[in-house]
Amino acid sequence: MKLLFKSMICGFIISCLLSMTGFCSVCEDIQKDVFRLHILANSDTQQDQTLKLKVRDGILDYTAELFKNCQSREQAIETAEKNLDSIKAKCQALIIENGFDYGVEVYTTKMDFNTRVYKNFTLPAGKYEALRIVIGSGQGHNWWCMIYPALCIPCAQKEQPESSLDSSEMDVISNSEQYEIKFRLVEIFENICSLFEIRNEEYS
Repeated sequence: MKLLFKSMICGFIISCLLSMTGFCSVCEDIQKDVFRLHILANSDTQQDQTLKLKVRDGILDYTAELFKNCQSREQAIETAEKNLDSIKAKCQALIIENGFDYGVEVYTTKMDFNTRVYKNFTLPAGKYEALRIVIGSGQGHNWWCMIYPALCIPCAQKEQPESSLDSSEMDVISNSEQYEIKFRLVEIFENICSLFEIRNEEYS
C-alpha cells in the first residue's frame, strides 16, 4: 500500500514537472519577445509618486512616435538606445516643470522582474530587456509596462500585443487565473536562479 502511495506521489510530481516544461518554454519565449519600461520614483512620498506618474505620462506621449514602427524587440531596443539622450532630456524637463530638481538616469538593461499584472495581462517572472528611468535616488515604488509590444496607454491604442506575440504566448499572458500556480512556480524558480547568479558573481 505504501509502495502504491509513493508511486502515485512520484507520478503526480513527474506529471507536474512535465506540464511545467511547456509553460516554462513559453515564458522564456515571452522574455525574448518583450521590451519593458521601468520607472523608479525618488521615494514613496505622495509628491514623488505623483511626479513619477507625470514623468510616465510625458514619456509615453514622447516615445509613442519613436516606437510605433518597431517590428521586433531588437528594433525597439535599438531605437531606445539611439534616443537615450533625448529621452533623458525629456525626463529632466518634466521633472523641472513639476518643481523638482532631481537628477535622472535613463538606460537600457536586462533586469529581473517578478510576476507582474497589468490590466488583463500578466507577465511571468524572469529577466527582461528594459528601458529604465531612475528619478533622483530611485528609492520609491516603481511603475512598469511594455514598450514592445505596446501595452502602455496611449501606446496600447496604436498596437495590440497579438500582433507581436504568438498564440501560445498570448494564451499565457491573458489567462492569469488559469496559470496562477504556474506563474508562482516560475517566479520561485527565477528567484532561485537569480540568487545563484549573485553568489557566483561574489565568488568569481
